[in-house]
Amino acid sequence: MQKLLAQIMKFGVVGVIATVIDFGIMNLLHYGLGLNILIANTSGFIISLIFNYLASMKYVFAHKEGMSRRREFIIFVVLSVIGLVLNDAIVLTLNAGLGLEANIAKICATALVMVYNFVTRKIFLEGDETK
Repeated sequence: MQKLLAQIMKFGVVGVIATVIDFGIMNLLHYGLGLNILIANTSGFIISLIFNYLASMKYVFAHKEGMSRRREFIIFVVLSVIGLVLNDAIVLTLNAGLGLEANIAKICATALVMVYNFVTRKIFLEGDETK
């Protein structure tokens, strides 16, 4: 149980940094450059995804024995794309549909997708030994 809690804490730290990257890019593109919220949100998500993969597989999740790094990355990306679709749908629904400010919508989406990310990465990517 202690290892799981330590892993969740590491996941949280990596997630906070990835979220800062995600929000920063989204705000720069949406508010700074006036781009559409979906384009800005997706761009931030993709850039933070690259950071998140590198940090997660180095500090949070143990490499699964017998799985190539290429396969690991593909699974990570597929799970993340599903997360992106969920993230975009939630942001769009809350921002355009319900009129919530973009950052409030993004916070709600991030919280929900964070749970999805941890559970699916733990199931599909985690090796026998937690970090």
